[in-house]
Amino acid sequence: MFANMKKISLSNWILIGMILGLIVGLFLNFFVTDPFIKNIVLMDNIFYLGGTLFIKLMKMLVVPLVFCSIVVGAASISDIKKIGVIGGRTIFIYLITTALAVTIALTIGALIQPGAGLDMVVPAQTSNVTLNQTMTDTILNMIPDNPFSSLSTGDMLPVIIFGLLIGVILAKLKEETQIVSDFFSQGNHIMMELTSLVMKFAPIGVFCLMARTFGGLGFSGMLPLAKYVLCVLIGLAIQAFLVYPSLLILFTRLNPLRFFRQFFSVMFFAFSSSTSNATIPLNLEKLSEMGVSPEISSFTVPLGATINMDGTAIMQGCAVMFAAQAYGIDLGMSGLLIVIFTAVMASIGTAGVPSVGLVTLTMVFNSVGLPVEAIGIIFGIDHILDMFRTAVNVTGDAICTLIVSFKNKALDVDVFNGKKEPKTIGIEL
Repeated sequence: MFANMKKISLSNWILIGMILGLIVGLFLNFFVTDPFIKNIVLMDNIFYLGGTLFIKLMKMLVVPLVFCSIVVGAASISDIKKIGVIGGRTIFIYLITTALAVTIALTIGALIQPGAGLDMVVPAQTSNVTLNQTMTDTILNMIPDNPFSSLSTGDMLPVIIFGLLIGVILAKLKEETQIVSDFFSQGNHIMMELTSLVMKFAPIGVFCLMARTFGGLGFSGMLPLAKYVLCVLIGLAIQAFLVYPSLLILFTRLNPLRFFRQFFSVMFFAFSSSTSNATIPLNLEKLSEMGVSPEISSFTVPLGATINMDGTAIMQGCAVMFAAQAYGIDLGMSGLLIVIFTAVMASIGTAGVPSVGLVTLTMVFNSVGLPVEAIGIIFGIDHILDMFRTAVNVTGDAICTLIVSFKNKALDVDVFNGKKEPKTIGIEL
């Protein structure tokens, strides 16, 4: 029995924790009337301790994880002079599609209002960010007066800007600062390992958060959660089947239906594995079969698995609207612009592994002063959504690769259209 339990993946354990927490919470809500057992023993102590402890562990990771990953990512991305136009076009398209993705998510969230009706109480302390500030204040606040103060308080916009600047300088100085580059690279690796360790406690944390939430909300809390899932799925569908095909037609005049017919197997693999990194070899091979030069795809696809997280950006945009509406917080136009910028920057620091987007979601919440406790409500169902958004992420990598290769005359259109066989099938990694 225990041997079979060990074979269950972490994502499935999180799903089990969510379902059990939902059941226990509803049971407490409808069938337990003793206030001592329900509130004092369970809701305000056991479940509160388990859920809050997990949230604090998540918050502990955010600043060092994001700072190290932004520095490492900027240091590698900034070195695009060797690649020239190819690198510039690739990064530009990835960042633009991510900005479009989070804008679509915010729009859908404003229309569907997934968090409306929850009426949750804002914790005493959320963030040092002031909402509805002017654009001038927003821009000025992006530059840290004291970077170490921003790091200690978790003021994420200055942390991101400072990390980007450090990464660019490290890329410029190269060998002169190799020791410092190695320090941040190893620090990033340590934080990834620590994230994996913290995530092992996720099933327990999710169980406690769900039990406490639905123990107080009952069935009334399920409708907003279903609306949140609907928001994310609609946003992913628009990005995958409207934005990407439009870009493909606009820049290449290629048939998007033919692309999806050929690329469906890669999308399905990404869906089932929930990891962009594991999909890289299959993505490279399929693009080669479409007539893309390996010289282009071997750069754009691995880079996309690192910085192109459109699906994650959509989830984060919907989660922001969900939390803001649940807590009755008006973000204002400046707050929404901060969300777009922070989500785009978070995509650079998001590894292509399952559910890590929820960790950087904490950063997005902190950037506009939203209580990170709201993440606990959506955490349990994230595995299902993670499968869909990973498929969107790798689709975006492929579309960008086709556009860049077409613009650089490295795409055999006849091969793509099936008029002749590709010269090379398979990629040496």
